[in-house]
Amino acid sequence: MKINWNISYFKPDKQGVFLTENSVKFAAYLHTDQECGVILYDQRGETQRIPFLPEKRRGTLYGLKLEGEGLASYRYNFYVGDQILTDPYACEIHGLEKWGGGKEKERKTYGSLAFHEFDWQEDEPLMIPLEDSILYGVNVRGFTMHKSSGVRNRGTFEGIIEKIPYLKELGVTGIVLMPCYEYEERMVLERPVLDPYSVKASGEMTAVQSNAERKKVNCWGFQNGFYFAPKSAYSAKGAPVVSFKELVREFHKNGLEVLMHFYFPPEIRQLYMLDVIKYWVTEYHIDGVRLGGFHIPFRLLAEEPILKNTKIWCTYLPEEDLPVIRNPLYRNFISDNGNFRYDMRRFLKGDEGLLYQAISYQRRNPREYGVINYLADYDGFSLYDCVSYERKHNEANGENNRDGNDINATWNCGVEGDTRRKSIQELRLRQIKNALSFVFLSQGIPFLFSGDEFACSRGGNNNCYCQDNETGWINWKNNLFSREVLEYAKFLTRLRREHPILHMKEELRVMDYKGCGCPDISYHGAEAWRPDLSHIGRLIGIVLSGQYAPDEEDTSFYIAYNMHWESHKLALPKLAKGEEWIKLSDTGCKAAYEEGEGEPFGEEHPIITVSARSVAVFMTKKCVLPVPGKKKKKSSEKKDGMV
Repeated sequence: MKINWNISYFKPDKQGVFLTENSVKFAAYLHTDQECGVILYDQRGETQRIPFLPEKRRGTLYGLKLEGEGLASYRYNFYVGDQILTDPYACEIHGLEKWGGGKEKERKTYGSLAFHEFDWQEDEPLMIPLEDSILYGVNVRGFTMHKSSGVRNRGTFEGIIEKIPYLKELGVTGIVLMPCYEYEERMVLERPVLDPYSVKASGEMTAVQSNAERKKVNCWGFQNGFYFAPKSAYSAKGAPVVSFKELVREFHKNGLEVLMHFYFPPEIRQLYMLDVIKYWVTEYHIDGVRLGGFHIPFRLLAEEPILKNTKIWCTYLPEEDLPVIRNPLYRNFISDNGNFRYDMRRFLKGDEGLLYQAISYQRRNPREYGVINYLADYDGFSLYDCVSYERKHNEANGENNRDGNDINATWNCGVEGDTRRKSIQELRLRQIKNALSFVFLSQGIPFLFSGDEFACSRGGNNNCYCQDNETGWINWKNNLFSREVLEYAKFLTRLRREHPILHMKEELRVMDYKGCGCPDISYHGAEAWRPDLSHIGRLIGIVLSGQYAPDEEDTSFYIAYNMHWESHKLALPKLAKGEEWIKLSDTGCKAAYEEGEGEPFGEEHPIITVSARSVAVFMTKKCVLPVPGKKKKKSSEKKDGMV
């Protein structure tokens, strides 16, 4: 094979592969004393080796530049002695285009030299404030792979674009994509380590597999991979770089953000992680990242100027790094809200000793960073399974049901799994609505995993990482149960967006710091202003005063939580003249769901009855004051209003 390109060398100052239409610059970190260089492959598989020159390296960073026509049709790898390595900085990968790999025993990978022009059409990240954000988790393949999804390009980036109208109607502000960088999804017994800072093993993704393992695929992608390249199997047009950029551009046009989930195993170094995140932010215009794995470089991420406008979601944030993490221009770091998921599940099923934690989670909203609230995610039970199963049912994973969490803090409402008993179905519907209420009526950022908004089930599998089938895919079912859950989820997103007091920028203080006669948030029990926070308490009334909303005064809200298995009475606090409480929603019965349609409670100190295991929401409304001297008509409403 004859090369008609100009070959030159340079001393690079950073690692990576840099493409233009007619040139490519390689900057490879190869810590070795052996001969090393670039291998080029044409479409027939013929190769040409071009060695790096030791005298043209900077430290252990080698630089080589190729110029000429026809580069885009070539693939490449690096070599070190007899070893062949696929570039961990490759912007696109060949060899993994087919999902699952078919019957191939092993797949070889190559970096691509293709150059893709793309018109961003003046696209910019949206920078939606954390307090206004509602995030939605998505597995690219599982989201639209089921035939009920109704999209043309199932299981792809393009399929997600087709769902934009649905996401806007649902009311979320952005999606969080599970790993969609390039990785070998087939389950392997032995996997080479792709360490971008040392030569430990072949970078070609080859391994020995048993017949049983070869049938399984890793649908989640939480493993090592090629972090700079979008997953080619997720591209309907066969151009993953273009497909992903189109997804981001179309989401931004519709006012929706795109965040990406990255998992970094122990061998990945912190500087490499930083390079990966910076690349996706600058090259693909993503709005944020969700980070999992080991040795997350919190301080490096916080100090990087390029990432100051990028949302960075971590499982936790180190206390010692909070002074660096604080960003006065744009609060961009996010952390899980403690043990919200499992404590609120226990509160939901009626465990004692959790009322104080519940109201603390509901109010928590630190000044330095945002907190995120969810009861279900990709791992563990789906939201529907949280009220339908107490034990995991992971037999289909082929690990004798030993994988996944053994303790899930869930309650099946009386029967394990699906049932036709109407009373249990009604209880499960109520419990799902309660769970959604916990998430959307708390001050932190709501996170909803796809399918939970219409009660999608995984059949009790709490670790369906390898279920590339109807267990792991979203079933876009359309029945009375799912429609009722979806309607309630839409109601909550709409209510949250329209009322600033439900999503404040800073944590509420439980103080009257405006001197308006009431605190920003207050707690109530059977008597107004006297909550029962004892160990056995499962009942609370929470008032959010609209007078503390930013910019202009908002409506006030009274949120009643009753997680006891019996109904209880609560007293609504007295309002100023010209205002009255109206019932807006109630998980224990058919709700109004629209402002102005609720039941009014005009008495000065109305007593309400909150049904067993339910959440009720009241809001204030201006009322017509009686004319002085005119006799007031007797109200036909009962003093004890059922909620």
